[in-house]
Amino acid sequence: MKEKVVGGAALLAAFAVLYVFAIPSYRQSEPSIAGRRAPDFALELNGRPAHLADLHGKVVVLDFWASWCPPCVAEAQSLNDLQQRIESQGGLVLGVSQDGDTSAYEKFLVDHQVNFPTFRDPSIQVSDSGGDNRVGAIAQGYGTVIIPEAYLISRDGRIARKIVGQQDWTSPELLSTIDTLLRSQ
Repeated sequence: MKEKVVGGAALLAAFAVLYVFAIPSYRQSEPSIAGRRAPDFALELNGRPAHLADLHGKVVVLDFWASWCPPCVAEAQSLNDLQQRIESQGGLVLGVSQDGDTSAYEKFLVDHQVNFPTFRDPSIQVSDSGGDNRVGAIAQGYGTVIIPEAYLISRDGRIARKIVGQQDWTSPELLSTIDTLLRSQ
């Protein structure tokens, strides 16, 4: 009897794992969004109002992150390195912070010497409990439920790939994918 219970529990756990990975928001390179036009949104770029659509013609690595997110902190340097590598080729890393605390956001930018354009999603507010552990309206518009999460956007403004979780943005696999987008017209 004990073996049947353990076996049933193991089977249930296996189905649960398969279900989690089948949820679109957890899949990387999810085919259902590849080719869709990237949702436009208002942002601040170099201190001026802009829209994502203004970046048409550039390859954009749209990264949703927060200073309170350990995996986001861990990948900050590789995003800096990526920005330095792709900027001269018509590429841009664009960060959208999910921080409600302006001072934590600004401290992160200084501490990690962030060299790519980034701004705080204005829909994020510090909760009554003092924490801000949710994603904002811009991220929700992309279907983001967990950070870090990034979208590779082609020069024509279409989503080429969704990437979930911490990445080494200087890995050969990611650089190859981004280089392919940079070479495309």
